[in-house]
Amino acid sequence: MLESILSSGADLAIWQYLALTGVSLLLGLLSALVYMYRNTYTKGFVLTLVLLPTVVQTVILLVSGNLGAGVAVAGTFSLVRFRSVPGGAREIAAIFAAMAIGLATGMGYIGVALLLFAAIGAASLLMIRLRFGDQDANNRHLRVTMPEDLDYNEVFDDVFAAYTTRAELKKVRTTNLGSMFELHYEVTLRDSAQEKRFIDELRTRNGNLNILLSRTPGNSEEL
Repeated sequence: MLESILSSGADLAIWQYLALTGVSLLLGLLSALVYMYRNTYTKGFVLTLVLLPTVVQTVILLVSGNLGAGVAVAGTFSLVRFRSVPGGAREIAAIFAAMAIGLATGMGYIGVALLLFAAIGAASLLMIRLRFGDQDANNRHLRVTMPEDLDYNEVFDDVFAAYTTRAELKKVRTTNLGSMFELHYEVTLRDSAQEKRFIDELRTRNGNLNILLSRTPGNSEEL
């Protein structure tokens, strides 16, 4: 089952190419469906996941045994990286998985490609169902603006003690030509239903200036 359908040194038959291409397209489609499950995505990206295994498979078939062609193709693919925008961790993992499937089918190992997809797909779906790695739903990013004449070190301590289980000051910067401070906190609320009361308490301490309470930013997912 794990043996290659390609014979060493033999010419590629049309039925072999069609069989490998059909498997690559099918596994690419299934990989895209797994990626789309409970995830935000763009049409262009999922179409890329469908077609990428077939493209990689064809490239591997064309450069098989040709070292010079292989080096040229590697250089071409390296240029694509610098024409791409940064992606999230899950996007990069999906691309690598699709390329690995294409490599397996390109070398004729259909069984390996099937097992690889089954392992990665099952692991992905299981971790999503188990919410593996999810942050606490009560984690928030807090941004508070306050006058420069207030000492920000202890002014909110009792409010944080009453409404949060964790409050960590991440960044301080001056705004409005240095007349105000902008404080950035990472906090974990005791009860998300108390958000309004929490904000109201903060407003009484910062002179009713701007306060922003939001979900923890997701840019940490980028690699």
